[in-house]
Amino acid sequence: MTTPLLLSIDQGTTSSRAMLFERDGSTFALAQREFKQYYPQSGWVEHDPEEIWQTTLEVCKESLSKAKSANRSVAAIGITNQRETVIVWDRSTGKAIHPAIVWQDRRTAETCRKLSTDGHADMFTRKTGLLVDPYFSGTKIGWILDHVDGARVRAERGELAFGTVDSFLMWRLSGGQAHVTDATNACRTLLFNIHDNRWDEQLCSVLGVPMAMLPDVHDCAADFCTTSKEVLGVELKVAGVAGDQHAASIGQVCFEPGMIKSTYGTGCFMMLNTGAKPIASSNKLLTTLAYRLDGKTSYAIEGSIFVAGAAIQWLRDGLGIIKDAEESQELAKNLDSNHGVYLVPAFTGMGAPYWDADARGALYGLTRNSGPATITRAALESVCYQSMDLLNAMRSDGASIDTVRVDGGMVKNDWLSQYLASVLNIPVERPMQTETTALGAAYLAGLQVGVYDSLDELTANWQQERVFTPSMDEHTRTQVSAEWADAIRRTRS
Repeated sequence: MTTPLLLSIDQGTTSSRAMLFERDGSTFALAQREFKQYYPQSGWVEHDPEEIWQTTLEVCKESLSKAKSANRSVAAIGITNQRETVIVWDRSTGKAIHPAIVWQDRRTAETCRKLSTDGHADMFTRKTGLLVDPYFSGTKIGWILDHVDGARVRAERGELAFGTVDSFLMWRLSGGQAHVTDATNACRTLLFNIHDNRWDEQLCSVLGVPMAMLPDVHDCAADFCTTSKEVLGVELKVAGVAGDQHAASIGQVCFEPGMIKSTYGTGCFMMLNTGAKPIASSNKLLTTLAYRLDGKTSYAIEGSIFVAGAAIQWLRDGLGIIKDAEESQELAKNLDSNHGVYLVPAFTGMGAPYWDADARGALYGLTRNSGPATITRAALESVCYQSMDLLNAMRSDGASIDTVRVDGGMVKNDWLSQYLASVLNIPVERPMQTETTALGAAYLAGLQVGVYDSLDELTANWQQERVFTPSMDEHTRTQVSAEWADAIRRTRS
C-alpha cells in the first residue's frame, strides 16, 4: 500500500508555494507563484491579501491535481508562513480592510520609539522575549486600527479579526469556520506571553489591540481546521502550523539544545535551540519559542536579518545587473576578492544585533573598476557577514557552536555556502533536502495524523548532502571582518 503524501503550504514573502512530500522527506511535487510587492512610501512594504490567497489556492489545487493524477492520497496539510506580517479582515465577509503590512515594514518606528520612551520596552522584552521594534506584528495592528475609518470601534465590537498569514489562510480554507494560529506565530506579535503561553491582556492594552480580534492559539501539531470542499475541492485536515523559521528548525531536526540552523530566504534567520527554559540574550537577540508540541514548549534564541535573498532580488529587479539568482554565483567566483567593496543592505533598517530602524542601505569602496560582478559579490558577502554578526552575538551569550545547518534557496549557491563557512570559521552543513521550511510544516502535520510516531523518526530522515569547511586564512578573515564592521559603523551613523 502506498504511503500517503503530505501537502505543505509555504506562504513566503515573495511567493506562495505548495509542496507534496513523501514520508522520507523527499519532494513529490512543487508548485509556485510569485506575487507583487508594494512600496507605497520609503520603508513601507505591503502585500495584497487577495493575491496571497489566490496564489496559495492556485498552487494547492495544482499540487493536489498532481497527486490525483498519480493516484496518490494526501494525509493532511501543514502550513508555514512569513511571520509578523499582519492582516485584519471583516469576520462577516472575510475581506481584508487594509493591505497586509509586511514584516519588513518600518512605518511604526516612531510608535516604537514612544513605547520605549514611555518605559514599556523592558516589560515587552520580559514577557515576550522580543524587542520593541516595527518588525513585530503588534504595532502594525494598532496602525491599521488607527488609520482605517471606523476600524477600532468595529474591532472592539468583535467584527474584525487579526491574523498572521497562517490564520488568514486557515480562515479562507475552512470557509470562515476557523480563527486559529499556532504558538510560534503568536509569539512574534508582541502580544503573547512566552512564559504563560497565552495572549497577555496588559500587552494588548498598551498596544491598543482588542483581544476580541485575536485567534485561538494551538500547539504546532494540532487539529487546526478542515478545508471546505467548496473552497479547495476536497476536505483535508490542516494538522501542522509553524512560522517559517520555526518550521525550518523542525525540518532541520534541531530538536536538541545547542543545535543551530540558519535559513537563507528573503531574509536570514539563525535559530539556536535552548531547550525547555527561555534564555535572555545580552546581545539584542530574541528569545522565542522554537516549537510547542503536546503542550510542552521548547525555546530558542534567534537572530533576524531583514535582507538576504532580497539583496539578490534587488540586483535583478532594481538594478537589472543580473537576469536570475543563478548568475550571481558565476559573477562572484570569477573575482579574486571583493576589491574593498561592501554592501550594507539596510533597505528596511537593520535587524539583529543592531536593531536600527532608521538605517538605510549603502555601498562602500566603489571605484571606476567596480562593475556588476563586484556589486553582486558584495551582495552575497553581505549575507555572510551579517550571519557572522549573529553567530558572534550568540557566542557572546555563552553558546558553544561548532557547526551550523543551512537551508533555503540561497544555499544552493556553492560559492555563498563556501564563503559562509570561511567567514564563520566553522563547517556549514547543507542537507539533501534544502526546502526545510516547507518540510517542517509537513512533518508537523504528519506527527498529528500519525504518519510519524515520534521526533526520532524525523531525525532519521535528515541526510547531509555536502559540508563546506573554512578555507580562508586568518589574516584575510580578520581584514574583511574589520572592513565590514567599519561599513556597519558608517551606515548606522
